[in-house]
Amino acid sequence: MRLPILNPKDMSEVQKPLHADMRAGIRDHFKGFVSIRDDGALLGPWNPWLIYPKFGEPVWELVKAIASNPKLSPAVREVAILVTGSHFRSEYELYAHVLIAQQRGLSDEKLATIVAGQRPVDLTRDEAVAYDFAAALMSGGVLPELTYKAAVERFGTDGAAELSYLIAMYCMVSVTLNTFDVPVPE
Repeated sequence: MRLPILNPKDMSEVQKPLHADMRAGIRDHFKGFVSIRDDGALLGPWNPWLIYPKFGEPVWELVKAIASNPKLSPAVREVAILVTGSHFRSEYELYAHVLIAQQRGLSDEKLATIVAGQRPVDLTRDEAVAYDFAAALMSGGVLPELTYKAAVERFGTDGAAELSYLIAMYCMVSVTLNTFDVPVPE
């Protein structure tokens, strides 16, 4: 890891309220994987965001906006997140979201296939649309019109927009994790 884990005792006056808000958000939305040490220090992408609050605070606001009242189903969201994390080979992202996806009913076979960068044959229609949407964006260029139309048909225009912002956010999360070589907790 390229950054030290920020101990809550060593935080600045700017970092303290951000830390408290992040802890509350983790408690409410990011359960089932290790993200907080016993001393209260935050792991995963939260640590770099705390160390650089100028960037971390606006990113955290985006995370909260995307996590609150989603239109997309939990399984659809996890498929898109895992396609994105797999593209970036972001270890912590894959660790966390495989665990979350298991809690949300995705099979180990389906998850293993997505993490390997392949499209599972047994995706539901909604999961398939999310997979294709994320995979197309990860390959670069403009999202194909038919892929966009399929997302609008399944999720509505707001749902398709949410899917786009979700994928973009997890690109940022994955790049943050990879930049600072954030490890999977032991």
